[in-house]
Amino acid sequence: MLARDQRTPFSDWWWTVDKLLLGAIMALMLGGVILSLAASPPVATRIGLDPFHFFGRHVLFLLPSFMVLIGVSFLSPKQIRRLALLVFVVSILLIVATLVFGAEVKGSRRWITLLGVNIQASESAKPAFVVMAAWLFAESTKRPEMPATSMAIALLLTLVALLVMEPDFGQTMLILMVWGALFFIAGMRMIWVAGLAGVAAAGLFGAYLLVPHVAGRIRRFMNPASGDTFQVDMAMEAFWNGGWFGLGPGEGIAKRSLPDSHTDFVFAVAAEEFGIVLCLMLLALFAFIVLRGLRHALRNEEAFARFAAAGLAILFGLQSAINMAVNVHLMPAKGMTLPFLSYGGSSMISLAWGMGMLLALTRERPRAEMMASGRELAPAGSPA
Repeated sequence: MLARDQRTPFSDWWWTVDKLLLGAIMALMLGGVILSLAASPPVATRIGLDPFHFFGRHVLFLLPSFMVLIGVSFLSPKQIRRLALLVFVVSILLIVATLVFGAEVKGSRRWITLLGVNIQASESAKPAFVVMAAWLFAESTKRPEMPATSMAIALLLTLVALLVMEPDFGQTMLILMVWGALFFIAGMRMIWVAGLAGVAAAGLFGAYLLVPHVAGRIRRFMNPASGDTFQVDMAMEAFWNGGWFGLGPGEGIAKRSLPDSHTDFVFAVAAEEFGIVLCLMLLALFAFIVLRGLRHALRNEEAFARFAAAGLAILFGLQSAINMAVNVHLMPAKGMTLPFLSYGGSSMISLAWGMGMLLALTRERPRAEMMASGRELAPAGSPA
């Protein structure tokens, strides 16, 4: 047992970290192992790999993800800002490299291979972008003379432009929604929020007119008879087959045909084998993490920590909601992972980093320490 009066880095962390939030994240990680074992063997077998290929890789990525989660949760707000800046710059460079050297898959360039490992740089860019935007919005509230809002807009346009060039419209819409939420939380005028929504709607309409696969997905969502809806149909069938309590572990039928049962449609596999009851429990777990993060953000008096914690919780919640909505056919199909449950090394490590920052920002540090961290600046007149 650790005594409260012990002054070691670990004891300081243990008595200040939100253990319920940490426990919920670890529960999702454990659930991901179980669902990977259930969903991935048929996919591996279909493409000629060892049945446990994806499961083994999922477990392999779990250890570094857990280390990142815990390690980042030890950081101070000042260290988080600096790390986010470094990761954002590296991610932008990797996205540019992906556009030049990455392999084209289904008309998109989203992956680049480094040292034998496939990396999707947009995954690591998302949490870094949220923290950087929160940092700039916090500066705009403290120093109105600083063009922090203009810098946040430039940050947004840079990342969005690169994502559109891949193209990855799902991630683009996710980034726009999170940035808009931060813009609103920072107290910006509603006319600007409405303007952002209008620009996003215009962009989506432009994508519908100019990008064939985006138009196809929207048309198939509105009118399933207009094209191939095999994956969504199989996912819906999985929910019907599973009922309330599921067919049992390993008894799923839909996963034998679903090409992406271990990634985009792992939620459907969970429904078929373990039932809608488990899906509702997972939904409650995701909601708990988001609401817990937002609760901490609301109570935090330091602007940067408040905005960053809220942004990271919203990012996590929106990504989860989009994946589950696609699985139950509430929105057009979009390749987006379900946090910690879907297979994907880049996604898992990036999510662990994002949630590690959320744990760090929501630690119950003394008020004086948080306010001092918020006042720590680089050279006069520049952000911390």
